[in-house]
Amino acid sequence: MKERSRTEYSLINIFTGFLGYGINTVLGFVCRIIFVRCLSADYLGVSGLFSNILTMLSLAELGISSAIIYALYKPIAEKDEKRITSLMHFYAKAYRIIGVIVAVVGLSMLPFLNIIIRDQPAIKENLYLIYLMYLANTVISYFFSYRGSLLTAMQRNYIVVGYSYVITIVQSIIQMIFLLVTHEYLSYLIIQMVGGIIYNVWISHKACKDYPYIKDKNYTPLTKRETKDLLKDVKSLAIYKVTGVLVNNTDNIVITYFNGLISVGLASNYLLFSGTLNSLVQQTFNALTGSVGNLNATATESRRYSFFKALNLANFWLYGWGAIGIAFVSGDLVKWFYGANYVMSLEIPVILAVNFYMIGMQQAVYTFKNTLGLFKYGQYILIFTAAINLSLDIIWGKSLGIFGIYMATAIARLFTNTWYEPYAVYKHGLHQKPILYLVRYIGYLVVLTFVGVICFVLCGFCNFGVVTNVVMKIVICSVIPNVVFIIVFWKTEEFQYLFAFAKRFAGKIIKHQL
Repeated sequence: MKERSRTEYSLINIFTGFLGYGINTVLGFVCRIIFVRCLSADYLGVSGLFSNILTMLSLAELGISSAIIYALYKPIAEKDEKRITSLMHFYAKAYRIIGVIVAVVGLSMLPFLNIIIRDQPAIKENLYLIYLMYLANTVISYFFSYRGSLLTAMQRNYIVVGYSYVITIVQSIIQMIFLLVTHEYLSYLIIQMVGGIIYNVWISHKACKDYPYIKDKNYTPLTKRETKDLLKDVKSLAIYKVTGVLVNNTDNIVITYFNGLISVGLASNYLLFSGTLNSLVQQTFNALTGSVGNLNATATESRRYSFFKALNLANFWLYGWGAIGIAFVSGDLVKWFYGANYVMSLEIPVILAVNFYMIGMQQAVYTFKNTLGLFKYGQYILIFTAAINLSLDIIWGKSLGIFGIYMATAIARLFTNTWYEPYAVYKHGLHQKPILYLVRYIGYLVVLTFVGVICFVLCGFCNFGVVTNVVMKIVICSVIPNVVFIIVFWKTEEFQYLFAFAKRFAGKIIKHQL
């Protein structure tokens, strides 16, 4: 197999991610429109709620995946196949146990569905059957998906992403056809399950084919010491993940309790846009994870710090731009795609934009934290985040509704992990003064606020037809942020680093085309 440089792997991963995601996003929106037209808002609520519940159940994974990927970076760099095989066999055993745990806990949730869903949705299908189908799809993935992590650690995330998008594209097309013909939600879910199974089996087969030694039955098990060290990282990640799930995936449950499933369905349309943008930007960070892991395993501290600053600027640029779009364009998009009945007041997309930005601005930090193995730092911080979030949810959920629930999440983040995660990375990973990050963060926020005010004023003049408004607001919210960002950051070291990277990227594309 041909060896490539970190830059080449990064470029391939990024290109594959964006290409696949672009096609998949278009199909996703079309599928969503057909879903809304063929089924009621109750189905959107059921889908959003069960997805959140199953995400919460996934906390049984306990961060094993991140710990294993980090543990793989060094043996991969050293081409230590025996060590890699030992880690993958440990990984396989752990995931089989997790799959069983998720199945048992998931089944134990059945008696409580009526408590969570106080007002029964207007759907003809059995609610418990739908939940069991969601559960089965989640459980099955644990018996196959772990091998894809090896490809990610090998800087070959483009394979994982490529396979995923091929399956998703075919799956979406078939789902749309079945919805238009049958108007049946169960058919939609069955196709989703089959697609998930095919993907997991396919990616597992690919990993075994390219790295056949991982199937070796005569492997050397991890020593007690190695297992203990690995479990320390897992423990730290487990605490972090459990509390992270409570922070990130309880909003729909709380909204369902205080406001009903229809409110979840309405909010889910806005979340689809913010989630789409978040996933799009994450293609970049996911594509770079393996390369950053390799960099942190082999490069000097000064080189690591230079790369982090550049990545952090890219982080701000992409998420700042996206936040502006969510705040001022998503409402018009919802009206265009789904109808005026699905539009919510401006405060909802604004607070979603705030959460989008706050979460997004952590991506560079998280990438470095995980690839530097700094799992023990911040393992308890999200406990405070979850406590603040749930307390404010209860206080504001009834009085302020959906806005209060999303604002609670933003405030909880602001006072906890928004500042602590960067502190840990700067102090213990990059060995720099954390105040340097804070200064940059505040500077970025000032620039973004300035851009937001300009875009708000200009978008206020868009009082035309819905399509014209969408086009004009997209232009405003694209041109203004990028022009301002270029003017402000042009002469900085970080911008020049990114500019040089972009030129290398363009050069490689031209070279391959010629």
